Amino acid sequence: QVDVAAMARLFGYVDVTDTGFIVAVLSIAFNPLFWNVVARWEHKTRMFSQVFGSPHAACYCLGAVILVLNCVRSHCFTEAMKSQPKLEGWDCHWTYYSGLAISAVGTLFVISSFLALGFTGTFLGDYFGILMEEKVTSFPFNILDNPMYWGSTAIYLGWSLMHASPAGLLLTAVVAISYTIAMLYEGPFTEEIYQQKQKGVKNK
Repeated sequence: QVDVAAMARLFGYVDVTDTGFIVAVLSIAFNPLFWNVVARWEHKTRMFSQVFGSPHAACYCLGAVILVLNCVRSHCFTEAMKSQPKLEGWDCHWTYYSGLAISAVGTLFVISSFLALGFTGTFLGDYFGILMEEKVTSFPFNILDNPMYWGSTAIYLGWSLMHASPAGLLLTAVVAISYTIAMLYEGPFTEEIYQQKQKGVKNK
């Protein structure tokens, strides 16, 4: 059972009306919305492939923009934590090193996901018509689905613990919710893309 009193005490440290906190929430929510809208528009119109001359060039451009947006998100996340109070009981070596370990695991998932998928596989290449030959089942995909998203969430969780930040924990929850919503939209759509590919192969 959730200890409501403990949760209320924890989030009593968070000023959700703080400008930095609001900016961080908006940046977290904006990123998956942005890349899903852009990628779906590309899949429907092929407009960006035409503008950049090839699907690969367009995908690399989108990937670069996503990376920049992720850096902005991380900066906003960190600044929001700095502007809000720490939880005194967590401001200790044990919490710091626990957060460091969680961030390390998250980083492992993110990097290994990127190496397994490649750049275009990571940055929505299938929406640009750059399809993989077969589903990736190697590490870390043999451990959990969407390891890139969950790894990124773990990094933010660890970062929050390292700073003993209730605001960071709440923002991490926003990250998890944003990614969960993104997965609900991306998963079925990606499956449909590959089903269309299989139908095309069978019809040849």
